[in-house]
Amino acid sequence: MKAIIAACMTLILTGCATLSQLSTYTISNAELERLLDSRLGELQTQASLGNIPLTLSVDDIDANIGPDGRDVIQLGTLATANISVFGFNYPAKLNLSLEGTPYYDSEKKAIFVRSLSLLDSSVDAGGYKGNLAPLSNEVMTLINGYLASNPVYTLDQSNSTARLLSNVPLDLTIEQGRLALKPRQ
Repeated sequence: MKAIIAACMTLILTGCATLSQLSTYTISNAELERLLDSRLGELQTQASLGNIPLTLSVDDIDANIGPDGRDVIQLGTLATANISVFGFNYPAKLNLSLEGTPYYDSEKKAIFVRSLSLLDSSVDAGGYKGNLAPLSNEVMTLINGYLASNPVYTLDQSNSTARLLSNVPLDLTIEQGRLALKPRQ
């Protein structure tokens, strides 16, 4: 009888030790940027500015998680808009600074960024440097639409810690430079 009680206690203590290791699962700025950079090829679309056709593509993206202690993710993007007029292509470089709120979807076991807002934009096109709001809005619409349906991070189900953690209700918190998923208290 004592052996059964000792075995049960050992099992409970082992479970508690495993649960304490799972208390937080974090995603760093570097991990998030690496994942977003690997998906840049998917961020391309045909659009138009007025009646002028253009191709938008995102060339580079960087992330800043929890700047100034706020619960947001800032994204900096470098995009190219190739404008086709009279058989010629005119490339325009766009720099955008965006900010959105991260959200954990427990059904998809993934983190999305929603409610993007444009913080700053600049355009460099054929000697013109400044702000071209319609073009910036097109790029922002492209990124916002992409992020609404594609997560910025999906829990790796081949990782035993992530798989076990994803089976309990989680809260997403933002810390300086990282996202943290913790079991709901």
